[in-house]
Amino acid sequence: MQQIDTSQKVTVHVPVHLLKDAQRITGSGITQTITAGLEKLAASAAYHELLALKGVCRLEVDINALREDRGL
Repeated sequence: MQQIDTSQKVTVHVPVHLLKDAQRITGSGITQTITAGLEKLAASAAYHELLALKGVCRLEVDINALREDRGL
């Protein structure tokens, strides 16, 4: 995923206990904590998309060729 160096200021209402717990876990401020949460959400979505491909993509690998390349 390509990261674009822009940001958007937003106002959100979040439960205080969730924010405090998340900040305790990240050890960071509000912006960094919310950014980390959004990154995790995006990664989770990508993971589920990959899981949906299970059994759909066929991969053929020549193990011996790989071992020769590594000198094993």
